[in-house]
Amino acid sequence: MQPDKALDMCVLVSLGRHPLTGRPRRADHDARGVELALGVESQHANARLELVHAGSCSTDSETALRSYPGMASLPSMTLLEQEEGADVIPVLGDYLAQREPQLVLTGCRAECGEGSGLLPYALAERLGWPVVNNLAAIEHIENGVATVLQALPRGQRKRLQVRLPAIMSVDSAAPAPRQSAFGPARRAQFDAQALASEPDTELAQWSLSAARKRPKRLKIVKATSARERFKAAASKAEGGSGQVLDGVSADQGADAILKLLNEEGVLR
Repeated sequence: MQPDKALDMCVLVSLGRHPLTGRPRRADHDARGVELALGVESQHANARLELVHAGSCSTDSETALRSYPGMASLPSMTLLEQEEGADVIPVLGDYLAQREPQLVLTGCRAECGEGSGLLPYALAERLGWPVVNNLAAIEHIENGVATVLQALPRGQRKRLQVRLPAIMSVDSAAPAPRQSAFGPARRAQFDAQALASEPDTELAQWSLSAARKRPKRLKIVKATSARERFKAAASKAEGGSGQVLDGVSADQGADAILKLLNEEGVLR
């Protein structure tokens, strides 16, 4: 009987930012990706997990990055050193093409920088791999095929079977990450590789400014448990203070809509 083929997994981690203090921290979606990878590693004896960060590493950001290997006492993580403002897609694409992992996990959107959420799609196009977005769970991996659950609106889930290698972006519906242990995080080593940086010419042309408060959004259903997901999927919109406009002019309808938006705080 031949031994099972090794399952190489790679989690792309980035530097997060606390929403209130603005201090560096581990990115929530990336940490959830590490949590999913650790779950797969516990089910496969030949699984190997590697953490990869592409970017610069300063004294302030080092503590935040160390929290990733501290989640499971990982001995090291790979650091692809890049200059500030560099385009990390080429260096990540070349590194993944060289390493050839079966599964690559990344967050849906970075908490720093552009935060466009296009990284997994750009890497998948560069490597020619399939991509799965809004990953909620990895059920099992067998014979080079991964069975996963994709998060859908209103708490619903969709089961997919994806041929590996593949890139998957982790959603906030994935399991919450475990705490990071201080000791293992401090003992973790950085496998730093100084690589040539390609400047992000498109980002250099942007005009950046401080974000302003966005308009208030209407009610959003957040379902965490199976019961809440079923309730959200089966429930219908309740008619509270709604008003049905029938046989009115366009001006009267527009006035009613503007009045509702002002009452909900959407318009200021």
